[in-house]
Parts: sequence; C-alpha cells; structure tokens
Amino acid sequence: MSAGERLPGAPEPDHLWQGDGVSIAGDSWGESGSPLVMLLHGGGQTRHAWRGTGETLGKSGYHAFAIDARGHGDSEWAPDGDYERGRMIEDTRLVVEQIRAEHPGSNAPAFVGASMGGNASLAGLGEGSLVGSSLVLVDIAPRIRAQGTKKIGEFMGQKPNGFDSLEEVADAISSYQPHRERPRNLEGLAKNIRLGADGKYHWHWDPAYRSRPRLTRDETRVRTRRLEDAARNLSIPTMLIRGGLSDVLDEAGAQAFLDLVPQAEYVNITGAAHMVAGDRNDTFGEAMMSFLARNHQPQ
Repeated sequence: MSAGERLPGAPEPDHLWQGDGVSIAGDSWGESGSPLVMLLHGGGQTRHAWRGTGETLGKSGYHAFAIDARGHGDSEWAPDGDYERGRMIEDTRLVVEQIRAEHPGSNAPAFVGASMGGNASLAGLGEGSLVGSSLVLVDIAPRIRAQGTKKIGEFMGQKPNGFDSLEEVADAISSYQPHRERPRNLEGLAKNIRLGADGKYHWHWDPAYRSRPRLTRDETRVRTRRLEDAARNLSIPTMLIRGGLSDVLDEAGAQAFLDLVPQAEYVNITGAAHMVAGDRNDTFGEAMMSFLARNHQPQ
C-alpha cells in the first residue's frame, strides 16, 4: 500500500529495498567499501531525521544508510497492519543483507538507533537477529517513563483527520517541542507529511501504526524484561546518549541500562530532549563520531 502522495519539494529516496513483505526506502552518504553505519529513526519520524548525521558520517569515511521503517516515510505500509518490533527487525536484517551484497567487502555495520529504532537495534543485536560491530542508543533503554511515551502518543494522535494547512502542522510541532524555534520556512515540513486524497495534510506514517492495541501492564513488563535480557547479551561496544531534558529516558533509566551493560559508554547531552540529534546535532555528532572512531574505524 502506498504511503501517500509526496508533496512538492519532498526528496525521493536514494534506494528501495525489499523488506519482510514491504518495500523499504532509504538514503545513503559516503563511498562504497567504507565501514557501514545503519541509522534507524524513532516512531513517527522518517529517515530525514538523520540527514545531518548521515552527511557527517559520509564526509568522515563511513558509508551511512538511513532507512524509513515500514509504514513511515516512503516505505510501504504493511498490508496486514503488522508493525511489531520483530517485523521491523527482519526488515532491517534484509536491507543490510542487500546492502552488503551490493557492496562486496562491506563489514558488519554499526547501528545507531533512536527511540523505536534504538529498541529494534537493541533487541535485534541482543537476541541475535542482527549482526553488528557496535551500537549507539539515542535516548532509549529498556526502562522508560510512561509519562514521556504518553506525550509522544498524544502528539502523534493529533488531527487524525488531517491538518488544513502547513501552519497548523508547524503549530503542532512547536507545541510538542517548545524548546525549539518555530521554523520560518514551512517548505521544510514537506518531507514529514503527505497529501491525502481528502486534500488535507497528514503525518507521513500509516494510521494503523498508531491504532495498534495498547499494551497491558503485564505485556509492558514482559517487553521490558525481554529488552533487559537483550541488553545483558550485548558483547559489542555500546554507547547510550541521553537528552538531558528528555521526559522519556530519565537518569534512573539510563543508570539501570549501564548496570546491565558494564562496557557501555554514556553521554548526557544537556539542552536536548528526546529528539537528541535534532535538538543538539553538533554535540550529538561529536559524541557519536568519537565512539565510532574508536570502535568502527574507517580503513
């Protein structure tokens, strides 16, 4: 199923791969044969959240790929409405397999995952579905705050019937991220929304992604324990980067993760909220690049 009509000015993806029953879109930076880095975005975001990071990686001797998760951006919507983490992990595994086939000699990638993408990376690497050289988790860990995830859900649930104008879209984003300056040029929003058949602007994800049944308290506990088990299994170099203003991952949740993964490095970026790379891309980039230089060095 189509993800909707792309707005004028919204860039087309560099690549289309075959995922687990859906096509997966992505962009890339850097040269073939350089160390691979996979960039996985958060729920409700798209590959465009990683553009600045991808450009930095490409200029620094890496071959970086940012993919749209199924049902997000320019990737296909799941015809069966299945957006469970296991399907997203399998999509990623298949994409990496195709990338490495297209670029012989490429090494196992480093994974950089934010929020939803971070949980998928953690689960996939810790349970053996994915193979990687190193892992950077961005403001996510097994134990997160319900208050923060509720706020994200409320933001994503705004205007289910669509926005009438780009100004309404910008207002919604500013309300969710009051610490950021409201964009003056609204054309940049085109990459994050689509134009529906109803003539209204809609977020660039499948509504079915948001309409999944809410987890019960017991289901949440099971999911948390599974992520904790995956964290204990990590043997690769790992870094956790937390936004100091985040209401999703607090300091207690970060320290609980560090107890599970003794080899993990930790950076707390003050002035950044849950969208760390977007809030403080300079500081985030320095921390990530330093980690990769020591653990995923270009040849």
